[in-house]
Amino acid sequence: MGDYRQAYARSMDDPEGFWREAATAIEWTRAPQRILDDSAAPIYRWYPDAELNTSYNALDRHVAAGRGGQTALIYDSPVTGVVRAYTYQQLQEAVALFAGALRRLGVAGGDRVVLYMAMVPETVIAMLACARLGAVHSVVFGGFGARELAARIDDARPKVIVATSCGVEAGRVVPYQPMLDAALSAARHRPARCVVVQRPQQPFDLVPGRDVTWDAATEGAEPAGCVPVKATDPLYILYTSGTTGRPKGVVRDNGGHAVALRWSMEAIFATGPGDVFWAASDVGWVVGHSYIVYAPLLTGATTVLYEGKPVGTPDAGAFWRVVEQHRVTAMFTAPTALRAVKKEDPSGRLAAGRDLSSLRLLFLAGERLDPQTYEWAGDLLGVPVIDNWWQTETGWPIAANPRGLDDLPTKAGSPSLPSPGFRVRVVDPAGNDLPPGQDGSIVLGLPLPPGCLPTLWQDDERYLRSYLSAFPGNYLTGDGGRFDADGYLYVMGRTDDVINVAGHRLSTGAMEEVLAGHPAVAECAVIGVGDALKGQVPRGFVVLKAGFDGSGVEDELVGLVRDQIGAVAALRRVDVVAGLPKTRSGKILRRTMRAIADGRDEAVPSTIDDPAVLDALRPVLRSATNSPTRG
Repeated sequence: MGDYRQAYARSMDDPEGFWREAATAIEWTRAPQRILDDSAAPIYRWYPDAELNTSYNALDRHVAAGRGGQTALIYDSPVTGVVRAYTYQQLQEAVALFAGALRRLGVAGGDRVVLYMAMVPETVIAMLACARLGAVHSVVFGGFGARELAARIDDARPKVIVATSCGVEAGRVVPYQPMLDAALSAARHRPARCVVVQRPQQPFDLVPGRDVTWDAATEGAEPAGCVPVKATDPLYILYTSGTTGRPKGVVRDNGGHAVALRWSMEAIFATGPGDVFWAASDVGWVVGHSYIVYAPLLTGATTVLYEGKPVGTPDAGAFWRVVEQHRVTAMFTAPTALRAVKKEDPSGRLAAGRDLSSLRLLFLAGERLDPQTYEWAGDLLGVPVIDNWWQTETGWPIAANPRGLDDLPTKAGSPSLPSPGFRVRVVDPAGNDLPPGQDGSIVLGLPLPPGCLPTLWQDDERYLRSYLSAFPGNYLTGDGGRFDADGYLYVMGRTDDVINVAGHRLSTGAMEEVLAGHPAVAECAVIGVGDALKGQVPRGFVVLKAGFDGSGVEDELVGLVRDQIGAVAALRRVDVVAGLPKTRSGKILRRTMRAIADGRDEAVPSTIDDPAVLDALRPVLRSATNSPTRG
């Protein structure tokens, strides 16, 4: 652990020196002399006197260095049958042209642009075009409902909206115009114009005076150069999903973001110039921002933009086809995506015969990585499977196995060790550090490293209240977990996933680990539901792998939890279900499941991937909470 230990110790003992050195990997129009501004603590700012342009660092610098002919972006869309590649030169020209189109529409530095788009190259181009002008982009996940879109429009107050006419998924087309029209009717703020990428599957009916097509907007536009901005100026706003009322806009600044992502790409993800990195996520989520768009391009790598699913486009071998076809060297996806693949193809038959020799590493994040999926993926691919843990707010991994620094052992169920820059603590309700093996709240000591949110969009007070007030001097992650004796972190889930059974605080994540260990289980969820006698009791829901009929499985699972956790767990009911409701980023909607089980009239979240899965589950959720298990 020599290189990692040295890097981590230096980041703790001399954070300004550590991040001064990391900043030399970025090209600045005004290099930082001052590294950390703590004058408004607990709100901190990195590189307060520096200037740069993120788009220049992602594109122009590589072209200027003679690498314009290298592939920058591969667009792979099995749902439309299109594969297209852009060199750094071609991507730089497309970004400069669209930046010129935005400028012609009145967009200037500091203005906001909302992107309501599918997974198409124009989305990446529009993000980088905003950065080129010093404008602030806010990507709203394509297909979000009108209410959520309207709330984000009112909060960000964009000058322009850029939209695709539709999204394309396996077997269906999702028209965006009805949602955009309804959102603009409901919103108080009126953007000046809407730029529409017309897709042949479902074109927009353009609204005169409001809408202009992408082609018309760029025709005759003068390509725009890069506008230097302050390192502390915002690059983007990303609204956290599932918010109610006024949405919570996470702000990412230009300077700290560029430094942290460039550093993390090589130190954590062991990816350098010329490598092919594939984050199988969506640009609408933080993984897409950080590791589809910005980090690979800041590094000079090739990034893959995939418009498809892990299964169904066309089958559970889709991931392996992409790895083989594009010679992917490192892949990043969510555990739930691999669980979907494992459910459909538990033996890995569809990977057999594929040339996956280019793949060196598989990274997983977004949901807790159960040991069974970890082992299955490692056995199938023969490469290290690296868990990592982070949040929309941090923008890059809080805990990871830094493959570019060290060849450290991995442990099933753990994202490994705190990343350099993150002072990770596990504390009791009074804020005292807990010893290894004891569960508590995970907090991060201030200041957070570069790349993390400096505040919320136009709401410092809410930032302080939401994140910094519970444990003064620390950022509250909202997750619970523990360290082991070797300093490895185990993240067991949101602290609101800890349930109180007759006075005993129990982790639903620990129960999920037990359920996932059964050979028939593809994926699972445990939630706490109200109980008149015990306050709360756990309920388990499992999806079985293909080929298992479920006979007797429920009783076996109840017995496993009793044997491994104890009778105190009080898990008496497990239901076999066809599917678990998830967001499009792969997170299981446990909070929604709890609400329905407790009898609350819960609306279908706009982030849901397939509403039919939740509809099918509602009768099971609403059935008696403390009924004995079937079977």
